[in-house]
Parts: sequence; structure tokens; C-alpha cells
Amino acid sequence: MLTFDNSYVRELEGLYVFGCAERKVAPKISRLNRSLAEELGLAPDELGSPEWAQYFSGNAVAPGSQPIAQAYAGHQFGNFVPQLGDGRALLLGEVLDRSGHRRDIQLKGSGPTIFSRNGDGKAALGPMLREYLMGEAMRNLGIATSRALAVVATGEPVYRETALPGAVLTRVAASHIRIGTFEYVAARGDFPMLKRLADYTIARHYPELQERPYIEFLRAFSMRLAELVAQWMGAGFIHGVMNTDNMALSGETMDYGPCAFMEHYDPLAVFSSIDRRGRYAYGNQPAIAQWNLARFAETLLPLLDEDGERAVGLATQEVDAFADHYRDAWLSVMRQKLGLKREEKEDASLADGFLEAMLAGEADFTLAWRALADTAEGGESLFGLFVGNRETLDAWLPRWQARLAREGRPTGGIAADLRRTNPFVIPRNYLVEQALEAASLQGDMGPFDRLLDALADPYAESCDALPYSRPAPREHTARYQTFCGT
Repeated sequence: MLTFDNSYVRELEGLYVFGCAERKVAPKISRLNRSLAEELGLAPDELGSPEWAQYFSGNAVAPGSQPIAQAYAGHQFGNFVPQLGDGRALLLGEVLDRSGHRRDIQLKGSGPTIFSRNGDGKAALGPMLREYLMGEAMRNLGIATSRALAVVATGEPVYRETALPGAVLTRVAASHIRIGTFEYVAARGDFPMLKRLADYTIARHYPELQERPYIEFLRAFSMRLAELVAQWMGAGFIHGVMNTDNMALSGETMDYGPCAFMEHYDPLAVFSSIDRRGRYAYGNQPAIAQWNLARFAETLLPLLDEDGERAVGLATQEVDAFADHYRDAWLSVMRQKLGLKREEKEDASLADGFLEAMLAGEADFTLAWRALADTAEGGESLFGLFVGNRETLDAWLPRWQARLAREGRPTGGIAADLRRTNPFVIPRNYLVEQALEAASLQGDMGPFDRLLDALADPYAESCDALPYSRPAPREHTARYQTFCGT
């Protein structure tokens, strides 16, 4: 049984409303995350019972839970909305996992709340399975993320463009405190609440900041955000909707809506159907992260200094410093992806050079990085991935090979490092769509389960994993779009 605590309820009254889930007709657990259940100290077999289908659907309230809808604001595609909030989600409470870490348990798709803004508060099976799949994929790639504990089919339709099977996701996260949570408080000019929220967030996510210095809080989040986005860029991940209400103060990836993994390398890659101007394109993600950080910094101004001008100066320094934090984090990721352990001044140029070669050659992002291991050992597989101009690659390769020679390590060891850093399998968009379509329209969970199994160890190269490593046909990539699912 989950042992709930409710520190958010106790300490931040005014930033939530109590809520009740809408009753579901015939809830049935569709998928249960056994490894996550074990992390939480739970018996997976117990969680698969009909009793837990009632808890995970919201039909019953687990002992100790105090379901709430959290209030927050947010900048959506650059436009400020002073009140958003959980329109289809309820935070059940918090639990301590086996490591003693506090983690939120939330239902997503549980029904309308006071924040629904005319929405139905429901969720369809496909988007909830997407969030389950993406969370596990990111976790297995070593990227900080929220995760799904369970997906429950509700036994009733959800109406979007067509009727779709309904579902509720049980999401586990370090917390659901967002930049938008701070924006909500700041927009109301509630200084005492702002201080309480900042102190609570620091204590929960940055306990090393013992004296609660708020400028250190801003700096610590800036560095955590830089590391997260650098990892996204290294994996070819495109979040798709980097609104401030989707940016967690814990530094975890959250809200897998119109997300996707890039196939052939293109800094302008956009897949989200609602991102018509490319605001959240792959190559824009670092700049958007800094823009979001600036919005967070604005909320903290009253805490930084009583002198408004001095507060702005302090905040501006930290926001400007994000570029250096990000560049350092990105370069660390790139060095690993290039097989480098020593640091040299020209490493950034070397990484940029390989990206330029991939762009010119229209190479698959994931497989090109992976093929460096074979190339380090004298193989030829990299060349076959460049379907366009290869001149840039031909000019770059000798630079990289000379740089590897200066590492002073055996090529076999470098190749092994490269295979541990550059994945063989990612959630290819066409495979994700096939799996979700089979589950939603045909009731066949087989493709989903097999894809999930392939993503369990994305760095392992095997015959079983081979079908999941292949890029999508170009005609599919050219027209591919992702959707929010709301």
C-alpha cells in the first residue's frame, strides 16, 4: 500500500483546490510499470488488482491521499496566461521511495476540475501510452524524467476528432512545481506566498542551499536546466511545447505531449502540430530554456533584493550566465558522444563540425553518432548513412581521428565507450505511432510491449533490437506531426 504524505497541501494552502475524480465506467489496468512500483517499495502483483484499478482511475481514494488540482500560470508560446492549473489532473499526494526521495503521485485524465476551462478533463489511451513510453525511454537514456506508474483504460470513449478509448495515467515525478507555479504567485503580488513557495521548493529540490539564498536557488535551477536541455540535444529529443507551465523546477522532463525524436539531423526540425512558427524547434530549445529561465527570474525579484534595480541586476547576471552553463553541459555531452575523455580547446568546433557534416549529408542523427564506434575501429558503416553531400564529412573525419589519437587510449576501449554513450535504439516516431494505433484502434498491446522491451536497454545492439533501430521512410518523416492529445 502507498503511504501518502501531503506536504504540498500542508504548506502551500492557496495554490490548489481539493478535487474529486469523475467516476469511470469500467476501469481496468492496461499497463503497470513494475520496475517503478518496486522503486516505490510496492508489490507489483498487489498493484495489478481490481482494487488498485479503482485507485488509479480515481474511482476510489487511497488511504491517506488528499487529491488536489494545483494552480499555476504560464507563458504559452510566449503569451502569458495568469491562470491555467490542472485542468484534467489530480495530485494524490507524495510518497517516499526506497531511497527516501519524496515523489508526487498524480492522476492525469481523471476528469474536469475548476481549472478545466471548458475541457472535458479526460484523456485518450494513445497519448497516455505515449507518455508512459517516452518516460521510460528517457529514463533508460539517462535523462531526468517523470515516469508513468500505470495506465488504466476507463471503458468509455473520449471524443476528440473521433471517438477514442479513454484512459487515466498515474504519473510519478519529483514534484509538479513549475515555473508557472511561481508565475501564478508573482502575478498576484503575494510576497508571503512567494517566499513560502520558494522555501518549500528549495527544501524539496535543492536542500544543499541551507540558508535559502534565493540567488543561489536561481543559479542552481539554471545549471540543472542547462544540463537537462543539453541531454535532450544529445539524444535528438524535441519536447515540442516548452511553455513555462511545462518546465519543472526539479529539472525533470515533464509533459510528453507533441514530443518526438529527430530522425535525420535538422536544427529546424519541428513536429508539433500546434508549433506553426517553429518556436520550439530542435535548435531553438537552448534559447527557449534561457527565455523561460528569465521568466522564472522575474518572479524571484522581490526575494533577491529589496532594491528593485539591484534585484534586476542580480537576476540578469544569472540569466546571462545560462549560456555558459549550457555550453559547458552541451560540450560535456558532445565529448562523450565523440569518445573523448580529455579536454581540448577545439572540442566544441569538432562537435559542431560533425553536426554540420550530418546536416549536409542528411544523415540519421542517432545512427550517425552510433556509427562512430565502428569508424573508430576502422569500419565503413558511417559512410552509408550520408545520403547527401559527403564532402563535409570527408573533411571532418581526419580531424576527429587525429583527436582520438591524442587521447592515448586503445581504439577498442574508445569504441566501447562510444557504444555506451550513443544509443542504438530510440523511440522512432513511426514505430511509436504504429504501437499506439494498434493499442488504441485494435486493442493490440503487442507492438507497444515489444517496442518498450527494445527501449529497455537502448545501447545494446542485438538481432532483436535491429528492427527498432531502422529510420523511418523519408516520406513518413517529411509529413510527420505530433499532437497534444487534449
